[in-house]
Amino acid sequence: MLSAILMGDEKRQQYDQRLAKVAPKARKRSGSLAAKSGAEPVDADELYDAATLAAEGFEPQGELGYPGSPPFTRGVQPNMYRGRLWTMRQYAGFGTAEESNRRYHFLLEQGQTGLSVAFDLPTQMGLDSDHGLARGEVGRVGVAIDSLGDMRRLFDGLPLDRISTSMTINATAAILLALYVVVGEEQGVPPEALRGTIQNDVLKEYIARGTYIYPPRPSLRLIRDIFAFAEEKLPRFNTISISGYHMREAGCTAVQEVAFTLADGIAYVQAAVDAGLNVDGFGGQLSFFFNGHNNLIEEVAKFRAARRLWARLMADRFGATTERARALRFHCQTAGMTLLAQQPMVNVVRVTTQALAAVLGGCQSLHTNSFDEALGLPTEHAVSLALRTQQVIAHESGLGDFVDPLGGSYAVETLTTRIEQAARGYLDTIDRLGGMVAAIEQGYVQREIQNAAYRYQLDIEAKRRIVVGQNDYVADAPPVPVTKIDPAVEQSQTRGLCAWRDGRDDGSWGEALQRLERMATGDDNLVPPIIAAVRAGATVGEISDVLRRVWGQFEEVLTL
Repeated sequence: MLSAILMGDEKRQQYDQRLAKVAPKARKRSGSLAAKSGAEPVDADELYDAATLAAEGFEPQGELGYPGSPPFTRGVQPNMYRGRLWTMRQYAGFGTAEESNRRYHFLLEQGQTGLSVAFDLPTQMGLDSDHGLARGEVGRVGVAIDSLGDMRRLFDGLPLDRISTSMTINATAAILLALYVVVGEEQGVPPEALRGTIQNDVLKEYIARGTYIYPPRPSLRLIRDIFAFAEEKLPRFNTISISGYHMREAGCTAVQEVAFTLADGIAYVQAAVDAGLNVDGFGGQLSFFFNGHNNLIEEVAKFRAARRLWARLMADRFGATTERARALRFHCQTAGMTLLAQQPMVNVVRVTTQALAAVLGGCQSLHTNSFDEALGLPTEHAVSLALRTQQVIAHESGLGDFVDPLGGSYAVETLTTRIEQAARGYLDTIDRLGGMVAAIEQGYVQREIQNAAYRYQLDIEAKRRIVVGQNDYVADAPPVPVTKIDPAVEQSQTRGLCAWRDGRDDGSWGEALQRLERMATGDDNLVPPIIAAVRAGATVGEISDVLRRVWGQFEEVLTL
């Protein structure tokens, strides 16, 4: 053994000598990898080898294990895609429920294997389409949903007992989940047979996105109520998608994405445990949502590090004993902020690279962005090509035949370890600040992301980071078609909303809202009264207004 190590050292010395002769000719490198601090980017090492891993304290049995077993570094299933491919979801929704329903049928006909619903801003903010603040936003960035009638039309002809539905909704997640449950019942599908995910991650809204309504602490109460309700009534539903995606879109690094996402997860789990919920019960219904960025090797390592760190956190902090509760299952979406309006067809290459990183990193579901999304909502042609990208990777690349194909790579294992260590450093800081909610209230997380985004932009402007078509290789490109939303959508939606209100039983919906208000002042689970309210005809805005009266609205305090 000693002779082998000495021989390895001798070979490395010879390599370093050869490298020194060519180093002055080394090309200028673009991009960066995660530094040990998690904040300042550094260049990749010249070479990764066994000595690099040893210096990181890497121990194969403890750090790697086997796929399907803690710490899940190599994946959450023993056979990964050899048994079942990832779910292919194309995020879609615009205009009216009828228009979005047509797009869902189209995508399923093209081979999509799960639905992913985008809601417009008024729906996300708990505002009915005829609210003054909703003007000009109805149906623009997602589908407008005001009532049970809209939800029926959205899923018309879609078999909820055979498809999995992901809903990107946060502050109003409990209301949209209630609408989905009632529509399922009307189709004859009991709650226990429904499959899907609600994003339901409001903490990242305060950090990076902004579609919050209530202050953080009552918002956590509502999330806790969803956990408890779903554990009993919706066993096949993921109750939350803890999301680093939007923080990465706002400019955070790969390390920050792991650290802040898991810190949000810790806050949700702690809130549920404090309320007396069993971590081995609700813990198995947690899911995560990460960004698929451009640096392929770093992204693969990021996904693996997140899985390993979460498995350890759930066991060490919360005493989770079941493998299901310790396993980090995640959806990935390719990076919207990397899409350019210049030379938009080049975005196809970016999306393919990012999708490869997600698959090599072991995602459970994947959305590939369309090449035209820097210009507008995707056309049918663009979204079909994005879906075909996933299908080619799944069926032609051969990647699905391997379980963790990059496991054991010196570079991947080194970066996986470094990202985990750096993310732990952030978690320690957040603990010292009093936890994630306190860190958000103090503006710490927001400042860290803003600083990282600023450095990223400076790198682009100084050409330390090359972005094809933006700061180098600039060229004209022919225009591409863009989907446009007809302004008449808003008028049609508000007319339908008025007709809905006119046709309901005033007594029953009013009584349902009064009961919800009484229960919101106490500590009862709010999901059942919300379901009763939507069943009685109450709208998304009306239910949100009840909770606004009880809890107030959050107003961000800007800190420098």
